Formats: sequence, C-alpha cells, structure tokens
Amino acid sequence: MIFNNKILCRSILFTALVLLNACASQDKSLNLSQDVVFNTKGSSYKVGKPYKVMGKWYTPQEDFDYNETGIASWYGKDFHAKYTANGEVYDMNSLTAAHKTLPLPSIVRVTNLENGRSLVLRVNDRGPFVGNRIIDISKRGAQLLGFQNQGTAKVRVEVMKEESQQLKQALLNKEDIQIAIRNTPAPAPTAYTSAGDKIQAVGAEAKYARAVASEKKKYFVQAGAFSNQEIAGRLSRRLNSIGNTVTSPTTVDGWRFYRVRLGPYNNENDAKLALAKVQGSGVAEATIIKD
Repeated sequence: MIFNNKILCRSILFTALVLLNACASQDKSLNLSQDVVFNTKGSSYKVGKPYKVMGKWYTPQEDFDYNETGIASWYGKDFHAKYTANGEVYDMNSLTAAHKTLPLPSIVRVTNLENGRSLVLRVNDRGPFVGNRIIDISKRGAQLLGFQNQGTAKVRVEVMKEESQQLKQALLNKEDIQIAIRNTPAPAPTAYTSAGDKIQAVGAEAKYARAVASEKKKYFVQAGAFSNQEIAGRLSRRLNSIGNTVTSPTTVDGWRFYRVRLGPYNNENDAKLALAKVQGSGVAEATIIKD
C-alpha cells in the first residue's frame, strides 16, 4: 500500500500517546486513550469500544461468521516495529493484518480473487481507513498473495471461527501469544497456492527449515516442508517436470514433516536456475539449502 501522510493511519489509533496527540488535530472526535492496550511482552485479547476516524464511526464486535469481499491493501516499513492495536510490535515480515472491527486477535483466511492464492493471517491491528478497503495486510502477506507490486487486490476475508475462538480463550487465560498460537487448531499463519498446496514453512515447520539450512553439504532447492503428506506429494508430482524431486519424511522437536526437494545440484548456479523455475511455477517460498 502506498501511504498518504495526510491520512490517519491505524497504528496511530492505538500506539504511544505522543502519536495520538500528533494526530488529534486531524479529527477532534478521536479519543481512544482509555481503550489503548500496551503490552510489550505480547498480545492481549480485546474487542474495543466504538471509535471515530475521519468523520466515520466504527464499532468493533465479535463476528465469528464474518465473510466479506472487498479490496485489500498492505502496509510496510512506515509502521515496522511500532505497536499494533492490541499491544504487539508490528513486524512487516510476519503474516498479520489490520481490520477495522474484528476482535484482536482473530484468525482469518484471505483469498486473492485475482489469482486464487489464499493466506491464513492473524488480525492484530486496526485499519485500513482509506476508501473502501476492508483489510490491510503485512508486506510479507502481500508478497505471498501476489499483490505487493500492484498495491491492492480484490479479496475475500473469512474468519476462521474455531481457531479464533480458541486463540481468544488462550489469551483470556493469560497464555503468552506464541504459546496461544501454537495451541490453536491453526498453530500459525499459513500460505497456500491456488491449487491448495501450502507454500510456506511456519511455526514449528520454520524450525525445521532453519535446522536444514544450518547444515552445509550439497545444494538442494527446497519447495516446502509439510505436516500433511498428501499435500507434499501433490507438490512433488507437480514439480517433477522441473527436475529430480524427492519427498522425504523427517522429525524435528517431535513434529513430523515431509520435505519436498529438488536436487542435489553440484553448484549454486545450477541450484539457482532450478529455484527460478520452481518459483516461476508459483512456489514463492522455495529456497536453496545445503544439506
């Protein structure tokens, strides 16, 4: 998303008092200090009181059946490392989003209706307050959904009811945000291609990816590491036309994964050529590793 400094942005609504004061002149009705949550140790659960931005009122509410189609945008470095509306520190490289009324946090599935990609995100911020946009997505989320360069996309946003309710209960029980996420049915945000294949290693799977990357032996292109063997098999078959594809099981910290790899390659240049083909086929999170 390309930001206009004259537009009141989401983070100002719920961040440090000095930023609230700086924007007060733009909208005299903005008075949210009693509803601010500061929690540098992690997230807290909140619905929030009605608030007014640029002359329009918004009423946060629990709506676990929420399903809406509209325009998505994204936000990046201007808000990176600043507080979100529920007390987290915004990371533009994480898979999170901002919404005007959903509880914080909520788990939503966002589908890019222009290319079929979908993404599971955690809503932890307020916004966007520009035009008819219904959700603001992190920079990384926009990359995975395939609309970073164009700035906006038509999407469908659906609340994942069970996951959102369990995350809510975990946080109300004072669990740390990372523990709470791991204990929900959808333990972490996840990316999918239009064919339904998961394309990003997250959560415990990210531990596996880091462990593999730390070993330095031969060059491989790793297309993904999946907890679902069927999904791994589908991706492996789809990539067979590019090169020698192998699906192999592994266990990391008690978690079972099926990694999809192409190779081995004798040198990094050959691996880069294969990587370009894999990413060109729609597996954006493929990466070169040494093993």
